[in-house]
Amino acid sequence: MTPLLQRLAAQRDTLSMVQQKVVDFVLSDPERFVTESVEHLAVRAGVSMPSIMRTARKMGFAGLREFRLGLAQDLARPTSVHRSVSLADPPQDVVAKIVQGTLASIGDLHHQLDLAALSAAAAALAGASRVDCYSSGATSHFMAQDFAQRLFRLGLPAHVMADAHQQLVSAATLGEQGVVFALSHIGRMPFLLQSVEFARSRGAKVIALTQPGTPLAERADIVLGVTVPPDAVMRVGTEAYLAHLIVIEILSMLVLQQVGERGVAQLAKFRDMLHSVGEDADNHPATSWHWNSTERRP
Repeated sequence: MTPLLQRLAAQRDTLSMVQQKVVDFVLSDPERFVTESVEHLAVRAGVSMPSIMRTARKMGFAGLREFRLGLAQDLARPTSVHRSVSLADPPQDVVAKIVQGTLASIGDLHHQLDLAALSAAAAALAGASRVDCYSSGATSHFMAQDFAQRLFRLGLPAHVMADAHQQLVSAATLGEQGVVFALSHIGRMPFLLQSVEFARSRGAKVIALTQPGTPLAERADIVLGVTVPPDAVMRVGTEAYLAHLIVIEILSMLVLQQVGERGVAQLAKFRDMLHSVGEDADNHPATSWHWNSTERRP
């Protein structure tokens, strides 16, 4: 039994009857408690969702999210190859654990997102003279590229900077009408923090997609906080990656609403252009580009 589970077992008898039921459920299947949604947990344990929250606080955690994070870290063992998968698991368990864990993390994301922060970020992005997306690491850079392309298709001037020197040059030139969109789940990379600080000192607004409480979050004007259970091996696991992509999708739609009909027209322009050259068409017309009308007839 892991240290946290030992503490739960030792303190069980000091809790109320309802809280004992929650602890009994955790002790019987801790992996499921980490991965399942709070709604399913409440049904399986035979208690209410607030009872689960109160039990987490009774055990010294700020809330259920922190309780599950602590339990996930406690369960991670040297033989683990994933937060809930071990080397001995058969294929059907690998599939079930990864899919169920991902669904639970994404479901929890709905309760984490700050609607006021999302709205403020969308308004800032839609009204920016330039949006520069800063990233650190291969995964964050890919997502920053994806977000910048989404903004670009809406007709907004957006760029991506992964290099420390480029970010500093960007920070020096953004000005008060510019926006930095900094993406890092870890939120502790020194050169990224330096660039963000410099951009903000020059008057630019900083939006950070990161974990709450990170140094990056502390340096941002608007924080889009995302927390997922830690992976046993990867510093940034697949669940964090998927959660960030969903936030990017939501934010893109909110920006489109801010831009309005101009953005819709811009998207249609891109779609029609790509279709005309076969990039988004089922039948690629490349072989017919140089044929005359007679030759093109079947």
